[in-house]
Amino acid sequence: MMASELSKRLNTKEIIKKIIIIIIGNLFCSIAFNVFFIPNRLLSGGVGGLAIIIQYLTGIPTGISVFFLNIPIFLIGSRLIDREFAFFAFISMLIYSSILTITRGLGSHFIVDDIILASVFGGVFNGIGMGLMFRNRASQGGFDIIAAILKKKYNVNIGSGLMAANTVIVSLSSFLFGYKSAMYTLIAMYIGYAVVDKVQIGFNVKKNVIIVSEKADLVAEAILNRLHRGVTFLEGMGGYTHENKKVIYCIVTSRETAKLKEIVEEIDPMAFFTVNDVVEVKGKGFKNVGI
Repeated sequence: MMASELSKRLNTKEIIKKIIIIIIGNLFCSIAFNVFFIPNRLLSGGVGGLAIIIQYLTGIPTGISVFFLNIPIFLIGSRLIDREFAFFAFISMLIYSSILTITRGLGSHFIVDDIILASVFGGVFNGIGMGLMFRNRASQGGFDIIAAILKKKYNVNIGSGLMAANTVIVSLSSFLFGYKSAMYTLIAMYIGYAVVDKVQIGFNVKKNVIIVSEKADLVAEAILNRLHRGVTFLEGMGGYTHENKKVIYCIVTSRETAKLKEIVEEIDPMAFFTVNDVVEVKGKGFKNVGI
């Protein structure tokens, strides 16, 4: 039933593309675990972190633990969250468990015996993998599902939910394996989340620009003709003069910001100009990313 409903919303090409992204993303995450984290006794958050603890204590491979830990989470999540999200989370769970098991021996072929390098590059690989999936509205399952449930039921911010759960796991790990492993793990997690943001949002960050100018019409025309970006006029009033003013609002890429400053400086050097980062933009001329 879930697959038939999904096929109505996504065509075959979109489904295949998403599955390929899930495979690539989970491959990066598996390399992070099997080449960098596990050989250097590093830890992690989420279901993967629990699986690492189980492997350290019992020797059970992470791929097997990830699969069995995810089953109850998925069964609960499939009833409480969006079916498309749950379907791809289930596919990702199977792929992740399989790739973790297949790549288990990579650490013996690619030896990184420097724990700082392992923390940095493990975080980078893990961040790239997660970022690719988040960018394409996919997930690894596990704690992502729990966070989605908390968001839906209790309006708990997803990032806050994940961070709280991961903090508990890393804290537990520090008692079992020592504080040094936990500290290096925090380095890896910080780098990983930073890379996730870069991959998900993109390196060419969008900018929200507000311009207050006495020559608003000329500035807007130059933006339209020279940057080929749309502009919106907002109605404003000076707090001191009480004069009505046109306020220009537009979105540009970070690479276009310097050119926009040049345009405004050329037309009206006295213009008031602010620039802010934008996390996500959806609309003509911009691609929408993220989950």
